Amino acid sequence: MTKNRLEILPPPNEACEGIVDTRISAMYQVLPPVAVTEKYPSTDFTEQLVDQTRKEIHDILNGQDDRLIVITGPCSIHDPAAAMDYATRLLALRRKFEKNLVVIMRVYFEKPRTTVGWKGLINDPALDDSHDINRGLRVARKLLRDINSMGMPAATEFLDPITVQYIDDFISWGAIGARTTESQLHRQLASGLSCPVGFKNATDGSVKIAVDASVAAEHEHTFMSVTKMGHVAIVHTKGNEDCHVILRGGVEPNYSHEDVDAACEVLKKNGLKEMVMIDASHSNSHKQFKRQIEVSNDVAGQIAVGDKRIFGIMLESNIVEGRQDLCSDLSKLVYGQSVTDACINFEDTEMILERLSEAVAERRKRNA
Repeated sequence: MTKNRLEILPPPNEACEGIVDTRISAMYQVLPPVAVTEKYPSTDFTEQLVDQTRKEIHDILNGQDDRLIVITGPCSIHDPAAAMDYATRLLALRRKFEKNLVVIMRVYFEKPRTTVGWKGLINDPALDDSHDINRGLRVARKLLRDINSMGMPAATEFLDPITVQYIDDFISWGAIGARTTESQLHRQLASGLSCPVGFKNATDGSVKIAVDASVAAEHEHTFMSVTKMGHVAIVHTKGNEDCHVILRGGVEPNYSHEDVDAACEVLKKNGLKEMVMIDASHSNSHKQFKRQIEVSNDVAGQIAVGDKRIFGIMLESNIVEGRQDLCSDLSKLVYGQSVTDACINFEDTEMILERLSEAVAERRKRNA
């Protein structure tokens, strides 16, 4: 056991041996959220940034702001130093294009896996299968604090419902992934989150599942959760009116004008706003990272001719393009390159943002 882990929990009661925890090899205490949030507290500046960004997204979703939301950043964060470097570069673009774009950094700490693999910085911050989750929670919160403190709002995917309590005050926008959109647990979670939440369509391309999730999350729910103090509690939520659908492709891509028409028809039939975000990566790019440029250009074209229904786009972007495998010697890893899905490089990211900004400006002229 490493020194920075808390004490191992006692074994199950002897009277229960044989039927309880038979497949559990060990349990460790996890730091309560309050222990981590007090070590790396939010500030008046970060709270104002998060609140303002959430309001901007709300206004865009409700047609009161005609800018485009851009969620861009690494597929996953594995190197906090490189993440801060990326954030510094992106902040310059956020300011450059602020008239037409609301740029938010993708800061993903949890990775859902199809089978097995590295599950993200919170689960394994040392990238060596040591799974020091307590350290991972501290590293993640500190990074979010530092990114927000420079003026760059952050977005993340909510995978583990417990993790939310450790980082939610630094998150301006959240996503529920394609593998968890159908989960009742995540729909309930989204109904109580203070930030706007996007539900991705299912991995087979089904948009109805994401629409159903948005409808469910708009309603009140009651369920068990964990408080900031680490206590199990019964939670009553108010419902989240800022939930929306993300088109990420399925068996086939679904970012075209016809695909947007089809998705908006489903939204309309279910009483939801006809607004969608496009994920330029994943199945929309056929898992070929460079094709994000092609997808983004198509989306920009739709926006430029006046389509108001596309309110946002997601990019998987890093300092260096492509991806690499994790290795035992971390010094051999390429700085600023993904260890999960392949990403476009920063130069291509800037080019895409330039094109999207021009498209929004053109749409504004057409709709004036």
